Amino acid sequence: MGAAWEVFYNKFIVYGGWKTVVDGLVVTLQIAVIGLIIGILIGTLIATVKVVPKRNPALKVLSVICDIYVGFFRGTPLVVQLLIGYFVLLPALGLRVEAVYAAIVIYGMNSAAYVSETMRSGIQAVDIGQMEAARALGLNYSTSMMKVVIPQAVKNILPTLGNEFISLIKETSVASFISVVDVTKAFRQIGDSNYEYIIPYLMLAAIYLILVMIITLGVRLLERRLRRSDRRS
Repeated sequence: MGAAWEVFYNKFIVYGGWKTVVDGLVVTLQIAVIGLIIGILIGTLIATVKVVPKRNPALKVLSVICDIYVGFFRGTPLVVQLLIGYFVLLPALGLRVEAVYAAIVIYGMNSAAYVSETMRSGIQAVDIGQMEAARALGLNYSTSMMKVVIPQAVKNILPTLGNEFISLIKETSVASFISVVDVTKAFRQIGDSNYEYIIPYLMLAAIYLILVMIITLGVRLLERRLRRSDRRS
């Protein structure tokens, strides 16, 4: 084990492998954070389409499209979505996009499928009287939804959104399938350089564990703060 530590130290410190790890960690966080933001935006839109009254054919068609979207992204592995998006769809459209940007979009679209179902249940959990009260004050349906219902739904599903963020952090480990150098790929490169994988992979596991613990603590603190604000109001 001492020899393994020495090999890792030389590669990580002496030869500057830590720089690759830091760059990979930044990429991991970029994919997860921006992917979650995209997921929340698209997911909220899908959830809204699913819960609004279907008074015209256009909304019914949109609802079917949303069902197909959610079914595809929830029913296929993320790595397959990455491979299809980067190696099939982008070339077919004649687009040349850096792998990391393609990964961000695909992760965001994948997250949207899960967030949409969570958001839909959160919206439906809000007391219908909230919508009725907003409409009684003269707000139209869309304004009532955006200003009154959705903010309360987000508060209700905050723990689930935290879990989604944790899932995205961990799932970035497969982004290397489309040549993205995330933190997993960075440590794998360190191991490949000398065929000594014990220490690099233990360090990798520790980094993911620390990230998950930080996110979990952040979500708990935010929940506590929101509960305090509710009591004050």
